[in-house]
Amino acid sequence: MEQVRRKIILVDDVKTNLAMGKDLLKTFYEVYPVLSAERLFELMENVTPDLILLDIEMPQINGYEAIQRLKADERFADIPVIFLTAKDDESSEMEGFDLGAVDYVTKPFSGPLLLKRISNQLLISQQKKELLANQEALSKHADNLEVKVCEKTAEVLELQNAIISTMADLVEFRDKMTGGHVARTQKYLRILVEAMIERGIYTDVVLYWDLEFFLLSAQLHDVGKIAISDLILNKPGKLTSDEFVIMMTHVPMGVDAIEQIINKTSEHAFLNHAVLIAGTHHEKWDGTGYPVGLRGENIPLEGRLMAIADVYDALISVRPYKEAFTHEEACRIIEESSGTQFDPVLIEVFRAVEDQFAQVVSEFVG
Repeated sequence: MEQVRRKIILVDDVKTNLAMGKDLLKTFYEVYPVLSAERLFELMENVTPDLILLDIEMPQINGYEAIQRLKADERFADIPVIFLTAKDDESSEMEGFDLGAVDYVTKPFSGPLLLKRISNQLLISQQKKELLANQEALSKHADNLEVKVCEKTAEVLELQNAIISTMADLVEFRDKMTGGHVARTQKYLRILVEAMIERGIYTDVVLYWDLEFFLLSAQLHDVGKIAISDLILNKPGKLTSDEFVIMMTHVPMGVDAIEQIINKTSEHAFLNHAVLIAGTHHEKWDGTGYPVGLRGENIPLEGRLMAIADVYDALISVRPYKEAFTHEEACRIIEESSGTQFDPVLIEVFRAVEDQFAQVVSEFVG
């Protein structure tokens, strides 16, 4: 395949210089000699050169003015320009470079030297184009890769959510008296956490959470109930002491189930919350809760928050041993348990957003 000849425009107001230049260059390049800068711009509407040899001292538009116009036009700004001039003072040369020239050749010039300088500048220009093309290709590849990673991440999260939601649904399916409990408690938790952030409460902990992971994990707070007998889980009445002891085992069983998932997977950051929620949402601020009897801030924040959401929803729901409390009654019971069952700081947050809890309930009832 025949190699494409590079195009060079030679600009000089002296015809003999144009003739000499063309004779020198025509063996290697496709040469377009023009007598003025005006003619240069006319020609460039139809011909885009790979390089311009530009005389400085010309009437009407000199070389300095011409290069300024070239650099101001985005179509021509990247075309390399070599100045050809009889001036050999340093200030003129510096002015040429400042205006964007890539080289400065003093006339009369050596033919072989000029050819070498042209060859070097064309090589640099080509390498620059190839570099920019490679950068653009890499950028597109990176963008495509990022899109694929985001899509894959979304697929994994969707799968995780589906699995967890299914497990939570299985618990609710067996516990016939807690329909909608999981979905409602997630909404309560979002309300509480967003209110905490707004008020600057426990932000040294909460701001490091991924809220969506936290809410996703909250669905597993009662996953251990899968192992509890239906005779106890759905008993139409209050549990005996022995039955309640068995019921309490849903906490360590839930923790064990979640830890088994963690041990078998590499992507389990969202389950770190789940272990804490499942394991501590029945602990009480005064240390009288179960299964460990943790007290105060020794109870993880996840568990303290879930305790409020869980108890509120239990109070406003029908159970085999009780009727549903009203929203107002539920709020009173919870607020009276501040400092005993619940973190008093979180109860103040609850007071501020309790109307939003009522709205969640009405959405499910309505």
